[in-house]
Amino acid sequence: MSLAVVTLKKGEGRLLKSGGMWVFDNEIASVMGSFLNGDVVLVRDFDGYPMGKGFINTNSKITVRLLTRDENQKIDEKFLEMRVRDAWEYRKKVTDISSCRLIFGEADFLPGLVVDKFADVLVVQSLALGIDRFKLQILELLRNILAEDGIKIRGVYERSDAKVRRQEGMELYKGFIGEEFSTLVEIEENGVKYQVDVRDGQKTGFFLDQKYNRLAIQKLCKNARVLDCFTHTGSFALNAGIAGASEVTGVDASQLAVDQAAANAKLNGLDDRVKFICEDVFELLPELEERGEKYDVVILDPPAFTKSRNSVKNAVKGYREINLRAMRLVKDGGFLATCSCSHFMTYELFTKTIGQAARSAHKRLRQVEYRTQSPDHPILWSSDESYYLKFYIFQVCSDK
Repeated sequence: MSLAVVTLKKGEGRLLKSGGMWVFDNEIASVMGSFLNGDVVLVRDFDGYPMGKGFINTNSKITVRLLTRDENQKIDEKFLEMRVRDAWEYRKKVTDISSCRLIFGEADFLPGLVVDKFADVLVVQSLALGIDRFKLQILELLRNILAEDGIKIRGVYERSDAKVRRQEGMELYKGFIGEEFSTLVEIEENGVKYQVDVRDGQKTGFFLDQKYNRLAIQKLCKNARVLDCFTHTGSFALNAGIAGASEVTGVDASQLAVDQAAANAKLNGLDDRVKFICEDVFELLPELEERGEKYDVVILDPPAFTKSRNSVKNAVKGYREINLRAMRLVKDGGFLATCSCSHFMTYELFTKTIGQAARSAHKRLRQVEYRTQSPDHPILWSSDESYYLKFYIFQVCSDK
């Protein structure tokens, strides 16, 4: 069966030509041949030059997501096995594989698919129609490839409940793939144990991308008084506790998250020194300042304040506000760890915003280190959306 052919307009496909993997609806001149949404198509430049193969979905602004640049590559089980094996071999070299992201969409050349491994459980998130067709096949391949290294997967849970699926014309879905199992999964990372709720936790249940950033704060926290804002299930707070902090307060607006964090503290025998409170961080920080509270280390790990270009201005205000407040709560010579997980809050904009906060707070910042997401979430150059996490550690000094 011959594939339908997508031809680009003259002068379009700049992202594709610079190494990206997406073709947008306004870049397409024509689609010749019959197809169903989700089918693999051939992409050609305006002059007929082959650009590669990918799957098409006319419901989405991202009309084609590229799978390969080789027009002669068959998209079959052998191809999928190569992609999955490459992803696993890469993880074995660059990260702790006890719990990690196994497949990170475009950055692993399997666009729209995320698979996380929590101990012996897999959590899958499918965000594109074309990859959804290959999902079960890819999961079976993953099971077999992991088994070659003696890793037996106990169960698979699907968390395809992200709203972006609607942009693909897909329903939101979550549930077991195969046999049911307990959805509270215990993992260990950096010497800290966690109960991960793969059914009802945020996204796939736990944020694996901060693994080595959490480890980086440990060396700052011995005998320290620590404030961890937007703690979620307590991960930064627990890393501070395990490193020997004298007192840790974790703050989150979600009571469910606070309850999970408290359970995690108990699991690690840290509940005497690591406490959690359910508060709005934006309201709490000025109150703490008014009370004259001071901390050796303040950590800011907020959710993405912006998920689109249109809301970046408001997000900048939010980041500036919390960073300014946090700097005022850090003892002279203490440390601030601060991050943004929004792809639209670029490195340059985030850096500029922190600089503005420092000037307003009359603080001088000494950069200890700058980090990004852990390497199981690889940043694919020319695929901008794969670079989203910016993480700074500063020493905060009085401006005198």
